[in-house]
Amino acid sequence: MNDTIRDVVFVDGVRTPFGKAGKLFEETRADDMIIRCIRSLLRRNPGLPPERVDEVALAATTQIGDQGLTLGRTAALLAGLPRSVPGYSIDRMCAGAMTAVTSVSSAIAARQYDIAIAGGVESMSNHPMGEGVDPNPRIVAERLVDPDALQMGFTAENLHDLYPSITKDRADAYAVGTQQRYAAAVERLQDDITTMAARSDEGWTVAVADELPRPETTLEGLASLRTPFRPHGRVTAGTSAPLTDGATACLLADAETAAELGLPVAMRMVGFAFAGVDPETMGSGPIPSTEKALARAGLSIEDIGLIEINEAFAVQVLAFLEHFKIADDDPRVNPWGGAIAMGHPLASSGVRLMTQLAREFAAHPEVRYGITTMCVGLGQGGTVIWENPNFKGAK
Repeated sequence: MNDTIRDVVFVDGVRTPFGKAGKLFEETRADDMIIRCIRSLLRRNPGLPPERVDEVALAATTQIGDQGLTLGRTAALLAGLPRSVPGYSIDRMCAGAMTAVTSVSSAIAARQYDIAIAGGVESMSNHPMGEGVDPNPRIVAERLVDPDALQMGFTAENLHDLYPSITKDRADAYAVGTQQRYAAAVERLQDDITTMAARSDEGWTVAVADELPRPETTLEGLASLRTPFRPHGRVTAGTSAPLTDGATACLLADAETAAELGLPVAMRMVGFAFAGVDPETMGSGPIPSTEKALARAGLSIEDIGLIEINEAFAVQVLAFLEHFKIADDDPRVNPWGGAIAMGHPLASSGVRLMTQLAREFAAHPEVRYGITTMCVGLGQGGTVIWENPNFKGAK
């Protein structure tokens, strides 16, 4: 019996354009968005026999309606994969797709799968966060969790309290910067966006680009926005990820199978970690998850040349940077922009981070290691460390 751990590689990733909730994809089924991503993956990788896919793991935060019914299986069938290909659904709120990736990657490393598809989808138009949930009343009554923890904007204000040095002005400046970085890189990002049909009262259209970026954002404009979560607070719509519809999917394999089939290798997984924090300050989650992942890999933050961190809120990114003594405008961090600009369709965002990092790796052969990391509702963080196969040595 061969019990050696295999290398897991990220072959390819794709996503729909991200649309503003209540706008572009309001009349589009969530499962149709993820089906489009799976079909695009297969079309982009014609060397992959569909019957070789061992698993389809798909995430959604609200698993009802068109995001329910074991989405990994139903979407696989509707995408045209053989009936022999199984699938399942997964939920870790915003880190759903990230958890789908780490779950199937663990099975690949352990020689249980050779190839898997992982991803996520969220229609925040039709399934707003918290729809249909029934929290056990003891979680609040017994003070296990403050009621504020159930509202993400409140947790962002709490994080400002925890880090008084992170002022509203700093958060505003970060938000302007990420809008500018996205605008500068938008053409590069198009390579991994598949077109998506969308219907509205005005008829059918074909979405080809993200709907949400605001490149005209200025410090003066952000300063005038109201603070909806707290009177005289610091969190605004301009320093938060907008409510978003969208889907992502990626192809993962072991290195030997990828070579056998002639599949490209965009990244190699080094390791990952998830961690829990106080739900009331859930935005701090990426700090312990990154510390844990780095320690397990025998690396330090100085070894990381690119950081893709999900921008649920500007304060959450700044807390991470402050902890690791990284400058607010460090070029390693979200160099092509982040979720404040392009949107955050909850459970799908983890794979968006990975796909973007893979593109950045190709553009930066001097970088060996990068991370994808994100905060998670109810007090968690997730981090995955990746190695750049294009690494040629530091300049």
